[in-house]
Amino acid sequence: MELVTPSLGLIFWTTLAFVVLLFLLKKFAWKPILEAVNERGEKIEGALLAAEKAKEEMAELNAKNDEMRKVALAERDALMKEAREMRADMIADAKVKAGTEADSMLASARETISQEKAAAQGEIKTQVANLSIAIAEKLVKGELSTDDKQKALVDNLVNDVNLN
Repeated sequence: MELVTPSLGLIFWTTLAFVVLLFLLKKFAWKPILEAVNERGEKIEGALLAAEKAKEEMAELNAKNDEMRKVALAERDALMKEAREMRADMIADAKVKAGTEADSMLASARETISQEKAAAQGEIKTQVANLSIAIAEKLVKGELSTDDKQKALVDNLVNDVNLN
């Protein structure tokens, strides 16, 4: 039962030991402990401020990144539009050039055909004339081969001339 009901001497010495320990702690340990706690609190406060500042900077960087991305997308769209327009212009120019070349080739072909046709017609006329002369020569030789035939022809021609 001594533990449940302590004696007066035990209470005195326990109280004295507690007061001496409290005095020693206050004299030598209390200030360094409080300084360490305050220093740690300041470090934590500084870390929280730095974290808040970093968070704000990250938000600003994200906003800048979003703005830069929008600008880049707008530039890309403008370049793509310009490239499409250039492609359309090139295609249109190529079509016009091809049409012009085709027209000039057609005109050249028509002119060549016309020249060849005229040359062929001229050649046919020359051949027909030569053939006609050859036939006429043969007929005349056949008609005028004898003196009697020559006189009959002259008489025929004179009669024709008199009748006219």
